Amino acid sequence: MDSSADGLLTPSDSSETGAQQIRDAIRDAIVERRLAPGTKLSESDVGGLFNVSRTLARAALQALSYEGLVSVEKNRGAFVAYPSPEEARQIFAARRLVEPGILKSAAERINPVQLEQLKQLLVEEGRLVGERGQSARRAEIKASGDFHLMLASISGNLIMQRFMEELVARSSLVIALYGQSSASSCGHSEHADIIAALERKDVDAACGLMLHHIAHIEADLDLREHRGFGLKEAFER
Repeated sequence: MDSSADGLLTPSDSSETGAQQIRDAIRDAIVERRLAPGTKLSESDVGGLFNVSRTLARAALQALSYEGLVSVEKNRGAFVAYPSPEEARQIFAARRLVEPGILKSAAERINPVQLEQLKQLLVEEGRLVGERGQSARRAEIKASGDFHLMLASISGNLIMQRFMEELVARSSLVIALYGQSSASSCGHSEHADIIAALERKDVDAACGLMLHHIAHIEADLDLREHRGFGLKEAFER
């Protein structure tokens, strides 16, 4: 396993940044559906995997619990959160409220370089759509989420950007539990339509397309459970 490629820590990593690096690595594994809802995340296992103390592992898990991605249960430990159908509905309701506003702000600020970056992200997403296998599927899901996060970044609102990071991650949990493998990730053609509307400065059309897009993702949730990996296996793959 290449620890540098997977964001794992080495013994020389500073304790000041260690917890954040662990949090980011575990969050990525959740977003990419390598860690399924309900997976146990013991402090000792996390500490051993990342070569850090249990204190740092605990801090990382607590940070993830604040984001709603990890549940900490008394006398049982920490687990990847297991959102209920009602929580899933609330997550997508929040996205319908937030993302049109992000789009409006992004439309006011977007420049030709950022527009080209969105198009390049779309090219990569399109390449991954045609590939097969679990690793390609995980990469496609991540690229889909990155599209929404890039729009939040372009908006210039750091609070909304952070909120979108949480919403994208929690959406990935919901998709991992209830989504169809080929339909619940963001639609590639719908992303292209949103970019086209931004390019022609049709903000109302872009917002309408975004709402349709979010509704499409939610409509594809079917309550079927999908198998994930254990903690160690998730980072070895």
